[in-house]
Amino acid sequence: SVKCSILLTFTLVLNASNMALPLYYQQVYEIVRQIPTGRVTTYGAIADYLALGSARMVGFALRKSLTVAPDIPAHRVVNRKGELSGRNFFSPPGSMEALLRSEGIPVDEHCVQSFQQYYLHPKSFC
Repeated sequence: SVKCSILLTFTLVLNASNMALPLYYQQVYEIVRQIPTGRVTTYGAIADYLALGSARMVGFALRKSLTVAPDIPAHRVVNRKGELSGRNFFSPPGSMEALLRSEGIPVDEHCVQSFQQYYLHPKSFC
């Protein structure tokens, strides 16, 4: 069952070969689109919310989003410690950190400072 009503209206995302991406990628993208500016969530929180079983699955989907759906604010998803673990997939280097800072989120040494202050679980915004 779909936990977030907005998931019922997702748009079909195609990869470079015009093939539909896995449904869970599209579900991840819809969740991430709902993260408010100036807030972050974690790979694990999204995985738990969607019952995916693995935070890595969320990471795989978000890494793909950088090329197939660049409108998705993947920079707002960090690991459970607040670390910018996906930063190496953003181009140019440092852009994940710059995007977070532009939204008022303090980042130091590739980690969100005062992480709990900026963290939201998907159940809070879906």
